[in-house]
Amino acid sequence: MSTPLHLHIYLHHPVLQTVRAGKLGFINRMSGLLKARGWRIEVHKSGSAARAQAPRRPGYALFNMERPTHPQALTFRLAYHYPFWRLERVPERWRWPIARAAFDPDQLDAEDARDFADRLRGRVLPGPEPKRGEHVLIPLQGRIRRQRSFQTMSPVQMIETVARTGRPAVATLHPNEKYDDADMAALKDLESRFPNLTIGGDTASLLRDCAFVATQNSATAFDGYILGKPAVLFAQVDFHHIALNVADLGPEEALTRAPQHRPDFAAYLDWFLRQGSLDMMAPDADERLLAAMRRGGWPV
Repeated sequence: MSTPLHLHIYLHHPVLQTVRAGKLGFINRMSGLLKARGWRIEVHKSGSAARAQAPRRPGYALFNMERPTHPQALTFRLAYHYPFWRLERVPERWRWPIARAAFDPDQLDAEDARDFADRLRGRVLPGPEPKRGEHVLIPLQGRIRRQRSFQTMSPVQMIETVARTGRPAVATLHPNEKYDDADMAALKDLESRFPNLTIGGDTASLLRDCAFVATQNSATAFDGYILGKPAVLFAQVDFHHIALNVADLGPEEALTRAPQHRPDFAAYLDWFLRQGSLDMMAPDADERLLAAMRRGGWPV
């Protein structure tokens, strides 16, 4: 028996309200393509109960930044900035095809890439010309005292490793993460032991004038590329190609190289976003989206 052409979309607030109001272009475009091919679309509030029920519902499923629950399900995620998106089988960014692809700047038109990167910076990170300052920006995420399987060390250990270089360093907290008393005690201990280390600050302003970014896999490092900032990555991620990867180089060598690291940021942004993502403003956006759905196993 064939699977019914019925798509169940599972979303959390506030994305759920945006989709129900018809204001998320990615879902609007997908829905239009599917409905034209005889599909039914149904939107649900995601959560543990809905996810448990999803494999029992006939048809296909789509989640936002969540793990798909069955073989007919996919997950979608903004590729850091509009109008660029990913539609994938797995939620782990380092397992996506773009993460495993080879980046070759010589295959791109350098002038076009520079024009694209300049327009992108003016649109998403407007402001004064960035400067190459002295401080290292360490944007934190969550679970800072735990080393997870995709990380080379825990975030707390990462901060100490950067602080030991002696460079001025600022570790900023993620506004959407919760840090418990033990987390804050660990951070305060590091700050008391290393006079060159500051905990807290405005990530966006610190990024514009930092020397480089050191992080596990924060999207702040990708924004750093837009401002011409090198990145030292302590974990796996999709945008690793032009970074200094601790897993490959070791922390000492990666951090030593970082101040002089000058990859082709413009070419990379062009390759990663305009060439390698689902660009919903591209003339062939429909064809790209249909191809991504087919790669995910949907009959479109």
